[in-house]
Amino acid sequence: MTAETFQDIAQNGAAVNLSARAKFRLTGNDRIRYLNGQVTNDVRRASAQSTLYACVTDAKGRIAGDVFIHATEDALRLDAEPGLRESLGLRLERYIVADDAELTDVSDEWQLWHVWGANMPQGIPSTRFGREGVDVWQPVGTTIEPGFQILTEEDLETWRILQKVPRWPHELNTETFPPEAGLEARAMDFFKGCYIGQEVLSRIKTTGKMPREMIAFETETAVMVGAEIWTDKAVGTVTSVTTHPITGFTIGLGMVRQGAAGSPLSVSGTVLRSR
Repeated sequence: MTAETFQDIAQNGAAVNLSARAKFRLTGNDRIRYLNGQVTNDVRRASAQSTLYACVTDAKGRIAGDVFIHATEDALRLDAEPGLRESLGLRLERYIVADDAELTDVSDEWQLWHVWGANMPQGIPSTRFGREGVDVWQPVGTTIEPGFQILTEEDLETWRILQKVPRWPHELNTETFPPEAGLEARAMDFFKGCYIGQEVLSRIKTTGKMPREMIAFETETAVMVGAEIWTDKAVGTVTSVTTHPITGFTIGLGMVRQGAAGSPLSVSGTVLRSR
């Protein structure tokens, strides 16, 4: 990302083509009750006026995928990372037994754009990349003129890391509990009732204890994804890195043992400064 692009995005906003994401349509009279038993947030709050962010977790409380949900008159729409299209579809279908609910993969039928900035087009309010924006769903073949600078995948990844937004499979994966990635306020509801993995996650909420936590850092020296993060011993791993368009510093995210963030951290002798 160039400095000019960064400044334009920060001041005026941007558009992102998310059409490659996995997209599902959930129908049937039991769709809300069913999905509420699968995700960490309260699906009853999903509407046509805003998206709801949630995690799908396994029986041990770890993340099987993260989804954005909104409601239409007769269905729930979900979208997730492209790489989750098969696994998440199978995971959600697995527990539809006696429920009046049907999950349909509509990934190839819809375009999905996200836009943020002044004078946004009409859409569904959604916060995906650290700024309030809107999602625009349109049938494939429809022409969309977002009216904003369209970010490349590389530029979007830089923006995401600068905004400290965790992403599958970097910070979010089958080894991660949602609270470890700082998703407790954004993606979880502890009063909604039971869902798969709820018991473990409620225990984390009660005790405050979890194996790891996400950190955001910067350093003048380049570091690589996968590098070990150290105190007096290895305590974690670098999960995402980019270069700040203005300062040229390395900006990154990592997962470290809980409590380690309060200690001096380094990678191969390079000190990491907290962001």
